[in-house]
Amino acid sequence: MDATEDQLILATGGYDHTIKVWQAHTGNCIKTMRFVETSQVNALDRTPDKTRLAACGYQCIRLYDLESNCTAPVINFDGVQKNVTRLGFQEDGNWMFTAGEDHRVRIWDMMSAPPHCSRVFDCQAPVNAACLHPNQVEIAMGSQNGGVYLWDVKSEVHEQLVPEVDASIQDVAISPNGHYMAAANNKGNCYIWELSISPDQRLSTMHPKKKIQAHSRSILRCKFSPDSDLLVTTSGDGTACIWKTDNFSKLHELSIKNYWIWDAAFSADSKWLFTASSDGIARLWKLQTKNCVRDYTGHTKAITALSFKDEIVAD
Repeated sequence: MDATEDQLILATGGYDHTIKVWQAHTGNCIKTMRFVETSQVNALDRTPDKTRLAACGYQCIRLYDLESNCTAPVINFDGVQKNVTRLGFQEDGNWMFTAGEDHRVRIWDMMSAPPHCSRVFDCQAPVNAACLHPNQVEIAMGSQNGGVYLWDVKSEVHEQLVPEVDASIQDVAISPNGHYMAAANNKGNCYIWELSISPDQRLSTMHPKKKIQAHSRSILRCKFSPDSDLLVTTSGDGTACIWKTDNFSKLHELSIKNYWIWDAAFSADSKWLFTASSDGIARLWKLQTKNCVRDYTGHTKAITALSFKDEIVAD
């Protein structure tokens, strides 16, 4: 990596109740922030302007300032109950979405001070995952009762399907080009749909594409690469599998034996992958060679979430 790229920031969080910020190109931890003593970190996401970091966990959502030396949150979001499982930002940073085990996906107005919840969708079951469509209007959701939902935030139109009975949806993802949606469950299966929309529709149509028997244990995360050519699935079986989206065949399998791989994130050029695992180590993998080229060590317990969105990760 280019050592001049100080802005290449990796964020990690886990069961040790801390969030660490790293220089991705050196492996140096440049900041450690305390989370909540009663919760692990379930998800992390940086604001689009890259100045702040949002984190969620049990009954809490916190926003941290990445540009100051302050390690305490600058905003605590009020009124959240149960486990908050996912969060993310609209591309301009005007609003944030969160999903949780209180059955709800919430839209938070980030332009108001303090941010407030402006819209709520009730999934009728605990929500494990949510992600924003690149059209910035639809949100995909996955629930513990096996339901996969698409919700149009503006019109309130929504659609639901259940790809597999008696299975909990652990994660959902939509490819950046908007062509595919993936939903991964606790049986190790990943379902793929093609998405299409016509001018007279308010909501994308989901066309079943493929069922991937991806892992021998529960899938924990699924994410598409920024170029939409790859899909990664991570699992409790100790592997992260890379799938080609042209036919959803397996391209690579990365292994960390005897540990869960909780989360993963591609670099912006889709050539590198960060993983977070239960051995307390984040790793950087070069996908072309399948080699781990850097470890990020400092957490004392499992790393359950990471965030990386930077433009260039070079040799």
